[in-house]
Amino acid sequence: MEYRMLGRSGCSVSTLALGTMTFGTEADEAGAHAQLDRFVEVGGTLVDTADVYSRGVSEEIIGRWYAGRPAEVRDRIVLATKGRFPMGDAPNDAGLSRRHLDRALDASLRRLGVEAVDLYQVHAWDPLTPIDETLRFLDDAVRKGKIHYVGLSNFTGWQLQKAVDIADFRGLSRPVTLQPQYNLLAREIEWEVIPACASEGLGLLPWSPLGGGWLTGKYRRDERPVGATRLGENPERGVEAYDRRVKVERTWAVIDEVRSVADERGVSMAQVALAWLVDRPTVTSVILGARTLEQLDDNLGAAGLHLTEEEYARLNKASDPGAADYPYGVPGTAQRGRKIEGGR
Repeated sequence: MEYRMLGRSGCSVSTLALGTMTFGTEADEAGAHAQLDRFVEVGGTLVDTADVYSRGVSEEIIGRWYAGRPAEVRDRIVLATKGRFPMGDAPNDAGLSRRHLDRALDASLRRLGVEAVDLYQVHAWDPLTPIDETLRFLDDAVRKGKIHYVGLSNFTGWQLQKAVDIADFRGLSRPVTLQPQYNLLAREIEWEVIPACASEGLGLLPWSPLGGGWLTGKYRRDERPVGATRLGENPERGVEAYDRRVKVERTWAVIDEVRSVADERGVSMAQVALAWLVDRPTVTSVILGARTLEQLDDNLGAAGLHLTEEEYARLNKASDPGAADYPYGVPGTAQRGRKIEGGR
């Protein structure tokens, strides 16, 4: 396992993180605890959850695992959770208001059985709450010792920049990470979000690194998924919905190239897709999500795997989302270029 700094913070984390959205739904408690044990065994440190994962059950499962492990294991874990989405039906039970986040954070701490979490992330932008209010609450929580670092999730480029600018201007705790969707099939964040992270020193914690299973090669162009897979149980599930991607030729070009590199390397397609993502600019740690211990073991096989420049170039070419026009794509890149005479 390799380690990197958590954005501009002084905290290091493993380059592969354990995501726990499956805990309590697709993975029962025994299976979840087995995943956590294996993750720590191979040197993993960053464990990521959220209050809405299984409506609090994921945090409870992690809390019971955490309480049952010796101090030397607990000390290795960098624990991250999130708040923003509703856990009930009350009018104020959602969003990034001080009122909601105060209750959400305390509830997460109770379920996890800890006095503080290392990284508390706001799960998405809230158009109804002034970002100043959110940032002041987070700063207060840091000062009270309830959280160590502030993170963002699912923010666009302008939202991220606004949050950082206001935190800097007000002297509030600055976000250190952003958690976005990012994989070989979803690279559009490279146009605005990644440059903003690079400029401000935020580390990326990509979710859905395997595109909801598409990049493992288990789905076929002419065979609608069935059985015990995410799309087999719900073909229209979220951003990875089958009908949304099956008709896009780029999907199959990417899958074919990932398969080609994997066959040449003698590794799984998942490991190739993860290795590509780990070495993308500003990435701190890639969030793995598995139903079973076997799936997690395969994903963990990407630890320490790095692609050659030629393999990297092939995957980049096949997965290029093809920005339509200026200021993105080739025209924008050419316009932004600048050299000193005689320089490189």
